[in-house]
Amino acid sequence: MRYSTDLFCPSAPTAATPSAAPAQLLSWTTRGARSAATLTVAVAALLATGCGASGLVLTPIDASVQKPSNVAVYFTVDTADGEPVAGLEADSFNIYEDERLVSVHESQQTILSPEVAAEHNTLLLVDMSGSIVESGDVPSIMSAASSFSDRVGKYQRVAVYAFDGRAEIMRISPFSNQENAVRRGIQGLERFRSKDPSTNLNGAVVEALRELDKQMSRGQAPLRFGTLVVFTDGTDRAARVTREELYDVISATEYEIFVIGVGAEIDEAELDAIGVSGIIMTQNRDEIAAAFEEAAERIEARSQRYYLLGYCSPARAGDHVVRIEANYEGLSGSLTYDFNAEGFRGQCDPTKKPAFDVRRPRPVVPE
Repeated sequence: MRYSTDLFCPSAPTAATPSAAPAQLLSWTTRGARSAATLTVAVAALLATGCGASGLVLTPIDASVQKPSNVAVYFTVDTADGEPVAGLEADSFNIYEDERLVSVHESQQTILSPEVAAEHNTLLLVDMSGSIVESGDVPSIMSAASSFSDRVGKYQRVAVYAFDGRAEIMRISPFSNQENAVRRGIQGLERFRSKDPSTNLNGAVVEALRELDKQMSRGQAPLRFGTLVVFTDGTDRAARVTREELYDVISATEYEIFVIGVGAEIDEAELDAIGVSGIIMTQNRDEIAAAFEEAAERIEARSQRYYLLGYCSPARAGDHVVRIEANYEGLSGSLTYDFNAEGFRGQCDPTKKPAFDVRRPRPVVPE
């Protein structure tokens, strides 16, 4: 099995790429998912030529081939500068087999519900150290966290944990996609009493990633994804876990990690090293709600950049290469996937649930 990805750069794009987040709040970086599978990507070469600022990047995650003639590919779509592309419909994609366009009527191509193949989990880790509890910001944090969970919870299971100076993190609300359940849990922050006013930021991040590991191991879907969102108003003071130990853990994880930093004591370099997927920083504590909203918007967009495209192949035998091309506002990009059509026949239902191989590592875009 082989995947590859290509960018197509129009010479004169007719529309701009999606607007970026407000510059005063967001510092945005991206990291591809990591695993042991092989993926051949043309992105680096295109960026070197200077046309990488245009075009789409389709990153394959997994694929399924089943009889009678079902082919389904799970992938993400981003612009070349890392902005997620959400909301594409089935007709936004062209399907080619061996570089011959497969008609929509023949392929019956459709966007399948991602829930049939994948589950996404987000853990919100809230700093409740002495500086937060004594600041009077807890009601604002509760309101912002509730709005965050409402928005992200439409697409993912959300859990809320808190930390202070203690070695362990405290569960406020378990993983759930039930809006009211998470909201009720967040109300518990009002009764939270810090038993150690210090800030165990490094240790809390490590513990939160372990909690994500546990949640992922309990998942039933063949494909599982995790996101950690950290809210803090300062820097690590407890020194229970060194920066080097923390960075080793972060570099080994497959999860996306975002950081919301609010207040005058935040250390941009420190938070940037933790928030490998994105950071939102502001020194104005009145912007807590806006910072949470920005994080929710980004995670929502990244949730909607996943596509599960299914279709019925016209092939009936032999090896073939399917190329899926996405088109969005004058930009395009594609990925390819090799498959064998031995024994294929008619009477295909394109909405058939894919059969992903859970033992196969996910493809990765090399960094």
